[in-house]
Order: sequence, then C-alpha cells, then structure tokens
Amino acid sequence: MYSIVSTAIIRGVNSLPVQVEADVSDGMPMFEMVGFLASEVKEARERVRAALRNSGYYLPAKRITVNLFPANIKKTGSAFDLPIAAAIAAALGIVPAKSLDAVLVVGEIGLNGKVQPVEGILPIVAEAGEHGFTRCIVPYENRTEAYLIQNIQIVPVKSVAHLIQYLTGKETELWEPQEEQPKQEQTDQKELDFSQINGQRLVRRAGEVAAAGMHNLLLVGPPGAGKTMIAQRIPTILPPLCAQEQLELAKIYSVSGLLLHSSHMIYKRPFRSPHHTITPQGLVGGGLLPKPGEVSLAHKGVLFLDELAEFQKSTLELLRQPLEDKKIQISRLHGSCCYPADFMLVAALNPCPCGAYPDMNRCRCTQSAIDRYLGKISQPLLDRIDLCVQVSALTYAELTQSEHNESSAQIRARVCTAWELQKKRYAGSGIYFNSQVAADRLKEVCLLTDREEDYLQTMYRQLQLTARAYHKVLRVARTIADLSHSKGVRQEHLAEAFCYRGLDRKYWERW
Repeated sequence: MYSIVSTAIIRGVNSLPVQVEADVSDGMPMFEMVGFLASEVKEARERVRAALRNSGYYLPAKRITVNLFPANIKKTGSAFDLPIAAAIAAALGIVPAKSLDAVLVVGEIGLNGKVQPVEGILPIVAEAGEHGFTRCIVPYENRTEAYLIQNIQIVPVKSVAHLIQYLTGKETELWEPQEEQPKQEQTDQKELDFSQINGQRLVRRAGEVAAAGMHNLLLVGPPGAGKTMIAQRIPTILPPLCAQEQLELAKIYSVSGLLLHSSHMIYKRPFRSPHHTITPQGLVGGGLLPKPGEVSLAHKGVLFLDELAEFQKSTLELLRQPLEDKKIQISRLHGSCCYPADFMLVAALNPCPCGAYPDMNRCRCTQSAIDRYLGKISQPLLDRIDLCVQVSALTYAELTQSEHNESSAQIRARVCTAWELQKKRYAGSGIYFNSQVAADRLKEVCLLTDREEDYLQTMYRQLQLTARAYHKVLRVARTIADLSHSKGVRQEHLAEAFCYRGLDRKYWERW
C-alpha cells in the first residue's frame, strides 16, 4: 500500500513543505529511505522501526520504501521521525490514510516511542495555514509555542501510540490552548531603570536620542564610569513590541531552540551581550547546520558589545553587512538562508588598554599600544555608528546625590511619541526610523532654512566632515527635532547632533 504525509523543514526563519511517501509491497524484506537525506535523517529508519515495535506494532517482512521530496532540498534534522512513522502506519493500514489529509506532522521519536521536542516549531506552524493545512500534529513539549498561532488546530502528542490512537479516532481529548499559552510575566519591581543612574546627563540624553531614532551608539570612557549600566537600561526606554515584531522574534528564537522553555522572551525587546571571545559564527550565525547568531537574536532590540576593542577585528568587520542591510545572508553548499538582523548597536570601550587615556598623568600605555588598541575599530565600522559619547567618571557629589532621577517610563513616553512621528512621516515607504533615511531624502525630511544651511556649511568646513558623517548629523538632528516636536530641523538641533560626532575624531583621527 501507498501513503503520503506532509511535514516541513526549516530554512532560515521560514519553513519549506516536504512530503513523506511510504510504500509497502511484496519483495525482499528491507527498509529503504531515499530523498537527499543527511545522516541523522537516514538514522530515522532504526528509530522508527524500534518505536513502532515498542508501541505494539511490528513491521511485516515486506519491502518498505520511504521517499522524502522534493529531492533537490537536503533533508536535515530529526523532525522527520514522526511523519515517517505516520506514513508507514498509514501504508500498513494501521491508521486510515484519510485521517492525514490536510494534516502537517512534525516531531522526533525515541526508541521507546516517546515523541521528543524539536526546534523551529513556530515558523512551521505559522506557515502551515498558508500551505492549506488545517491541523498540525506536534510534540507535546512544543505545544506552548505552537499555541501562539491561533488560526490552525494544534494536536500535541506524547508518543507514537498516542498519535495512532488520535488518527484512528480512539483518542479525542485534546489539550486546550487557553491553558497552555504562555502569559506575560509580571513586572519585577527590581528591574533595571534609568532612575538608578546618577549624573551622566549627556550620556542619558544620548541614549534617549539613540533609542528615538534607532541610531547606533558608542560609549567611550574609563572602567567603572557606568557604560555597561547605561547600556543595559536602553531596552527599558524602547516602545513595547507589536504583535508582528513578537512573531518575528519568536520565529528566530524557535529555530534557535531557545523558545521551548522560555516563551516569555517574545514579550520584551531583547538585550544581547555576547562576550568578546565569541566566534564569527556565534555573532552573525552559520555553522554546519546554520543557526541564527547574536545579531539575529537581538532583532528589534539591542546588541551590546562591551569592551569593543577586545573583539577580534575580523569578527567585528562581519557587522558591516547586517548594520547596513538589517539582515544576514548565510550561504552553504546545499543552499542559503537569510536571518533578520534589525537591531540597535550599543558598544562600549575604554580609551586605551588601561582606561586612563588621555590623562597622561595616569595612563601607563605607550602610544603604539594605544594605536593598536583603537586600531581594531575600523573606519567603515565607525562610519556606521551615529552617536559617539564620552562617559566621564562620576564625582563624589554625583554619586551620592539624593535628587530623584528621571525614570525609564518618562523617557519611554517621549521615545514613543518620536516613533509615532516617524511612522507617519515614512508611512508606505519601507522606512521606519530616521536612521534609515537615504541621503537623497534628507533635505526633504529635515526642512532646513537658510540659517541652518549656513550653519551646516560652516561646520562642514571647520570639522572637515566626510559626506557620510554629514548625512549622519542630519539624521540625528532630525531625531532630536522629533523629540522636541519640531516640524523642521533648527540650529540647536544641529548643534546637539554635532556634539555626538566629535569624539570619534578625537580618538581615531589617524584612521
């Protein structure tokens, strides 16, 4: 007998439909699998055979052929076990073939017949309806993330025997999604907040401007000045995730295997802070079986690189494409996949290896050591950072001040207003923030008067700006104007934007 079962395979953060055919016929007893299979998929033959036997169903002494198509896509992963078992069960007449119509099956099985969880359930279920499926049979432990998709029936199963009982109509009890859906965690009263930061008025303001326009931010200062403390609080002033952003982020975490036990993370913007020893594959993604890297896990949130100059220079250079394109393309021999990487980069570093430069009375570093240290940050990477701010050490008076600082909620309200202004301004253009505006549109959105034009011309000559730096000043000034509810960009907005462009020249003027 012949049967066919539908399943899917992950490519990037999307899924591709795959059909599992099973044919049981007379002939030399054997179990053969074809269809451009990776080694772990070929091993499914023994797992399925043992799982069916330990569930009370023995394979007859017949020729069993299983084919996975389309044949031009390499099948990887262990999620094909359950659909292969279902296809063989249907071909043997154990379950009705019609019970698998418009059903997508995915899952791994153990030798005892228990269904194991797999990675990437969310994008598979999310796109199942688009391919005409009405039900998805998934591992029981994946039910929480599968229930995040509301427009399709989810059938979680614990074992092969449970699957067969459901397909034959002997098991009708299903777990209600209302009981299994994750709930947003209650706000922790001790969570990070900008009100916990004393002093550093310039840096607090720079963080607000960066968040309002999703500009990249570089913090330079001595150890203990509060660079990390400020960076950790930037996500608290970003607006909440919308439903579409939650789904995009959940797909990334699902294919990374991070959503299985922590589905609450889709409710807040991510803050990723990888160690400086991270590998290139860990930062941008890749590997033998491609997985998203930190730039994708920080999608719609903040990627914080502390001790920026300690990262390998070759690793840092890989950031140039995702910072420009807001995505990362991973190419391999058998295909390529694309991961979203729309994040806000916040980086921090000391001005020299010891951290005291340019105070030469305290700095113990030689000039060549300082040059090598700062030289790890290339000019093309610096050109993609909009704001560069000096973080000074706190005075005793600032550290012990008793006055109440502005909270994250107060700052977030202004940031949300700026986001709404940008949303209306760029509606339908594919642009969402001032940091993304093309150079040829800047004059159109900035609305400069003759006074501002003269000021820009003077500063351009005095500071000897490049064209790229000039455009970044305009983008930051447009964000500052949005925070001030100004229709046009005024001279005071430009002056503040220029304040955020001088520090990179101070430290990297030789590069």
